[in-house]
Amino acid sequence: VKPLFGPQGSIVIMPKSRRVLITETVGRMRTIRDVIKGIDNPSEGGGQIREIELKSAEPSDALNTVRLLLDIPLDKNATADGTLRVVLDTSGTRLLVSGKPDGVARVEEIAASSPRLEALILGFGDLSASQGMRFGVATDPANRYPGDMWHHARVRMITACRANGIDAIDGPFANFRDPEGYRREATWAATLGAVGKWAIHPSQIEIANDVFAPTPHEIETARAMSEAYEAATREGAGASGAGGMLIDAVAVRIFEGVLERARLTGRA
Repeated sequence: VKPLFGPQGSIVIMPKSRRVLITETVGRMRTIRDVIKGIDNPSEGGGQIREIELKSAEPSDALNTVRLLLDIPLDKNATADGTLRVVLDTSGTRLLVSGKPDGVARVEEIAASSPRLEALILGFGDLSASQGMRFGVATDPANRYPGDMWHHARVRMITACRANGIDAIDGPFANFRDPEGYRREATWAATLGAVGKWAIHPSQIEIANDVFAPTPHEIETARAMSEAYEAATREGAGASGAGGMLIDAVAVRIFEGVLERARLTGRA
């Protein structure tokens, strides 16, 4: 439990009496107590430690807790078999988790794992390495896959995120000297429902902001269709038609999403 301690924490082990004497703040003490109870009495709580609340913990503390629970050495960021990697992001405010293809297969479970989860990010590097993809398959025209080789993983991740009310973030595009390639990949992800894409170079930020914000035409169409549906419902109709398109409650949800993105990006 030492990784859970703060700067003022201390522990004294008394082997003869099979006890430990711990000094720590109240918030941390609860977490330490739960971990010790879970180890000493594995039959409690359904036979395993299911979750430890870290509402007041710093991200570095949370990282150490994850290492402890997953048997990851304190100086490492991955399990011994390499199936799971956990690190802090560059801002030091979030934990980033990546893994092998079985992680993609379990993405729905991951997306629903905690109410504190805010987003999933599709990690292309780890996934391609684990699947044994050929080097250069994304950049060499001679080896290029005929289509979007990430389509399946993207759809799985985005669908799971939408089902659980969290953000779906598309992974990075390594060649920052290929702005059109970044725009193409971002557009594919946005079309499927992702809300953003990693930018690993300042030149990619403006492209991402442009791609994931609705265009003036999309905003104008969404407003017109929403107004047509509202007018129809006021007259007692359950659907309407405008510009040769049927507008019902399902279609309105799409247009409302466009207007919400316009508001969030300052284009409304």
